[in-house]
Amino acid sequence: MKRLSRYRRHRAAAPLLLIFALLGIGTTFQVAGATTTSPMTAEERTAAIEEGKEIFLRGCSSCHGLNAEGGPIAPSLIGVGAASVDFQVATGRMPMADMSQQAMRKAPVYTDEEVAALAAYVASLAPGPEIPTEEMLNYERDGELAEGGELFRTNCAMCHNFAGQGGALTQGKYAPSVMGVKPVHIYEAMITGPQAMPVFSDKTLTPKEKLSIIKWIKHAEKEPQLGGVALGRVGPVTEGLLVWTLGLGLLIGIAVWLATKAK
Repeated sequence: MKRLSRYRRHRAAAPLLLIFALLGIGTTFQVAGATTTSPMTAEERTAAIEEGKEIFLRGCSSCHGLNAEGGPIAPSLIGVGAASVDFQVATGRMPMADMSQQAMRKAPVYTDEEVAALAAYVASLAPGPEIPTEEMLNYERDGELAEGGELFRTNCAMCHNFAGQGGALTQGKYAPSVMGVKPVHIYEAMITGPQAMPVFSDKTLTPKEKLSIIKWIKHAEKEPQLGGVALGRVGPVTEGLLVWTLGLGLLIGIAVWLATKAK
């Protein structure tokens, strides 16, 4: 025990213990990082591209062409990027039977692995917007709620409604609701501009501003209905129509009752 206590009191004991502790922490983080972030190797990427090409030829080439060059009823996919493919396919908008109609969000046909393979194949054809990573989508950390609300009202509310519930557009089209949409798909929609939606490049909306909009949308999803029945939160037209219908019906009912009573 005396020998052990003598070593502990040695002048070099504390620095050595500190060095061993730092080495242990560094090794732990290195192992954890290796297990959580596993970038795709060249072989894995090649395999994903080949798998995506097979899926494309089976399910997409009849409309988009054998080489994704487009056709009479479907646009070219060269240069749209992986983000566009992930948005369209992972939300169930593609594939669709009638290309003349607006694509609706529904249950996806392909699995996550198949969607990733399709995105890898289309991305290999030409450069385009990439799928945002989880680190890029940390809207709780990097976004600002008040700024997001202001940006949404300025850039999005005229189509998607001030509460994000969606709204009608011209020529029978509509802007879908943004409620219940995954953050990655909201971000992808802003950088790819699907359907009638414009593209919001980083010069128009910075990545931080995009995250602020996502943060506001996610906050709006959890906002309680303090005023009672929300009526879809689609604005004064619905509320006015309900009041007009009930009010007019009530007045007609009173008039009929008074006339009947007078007789």
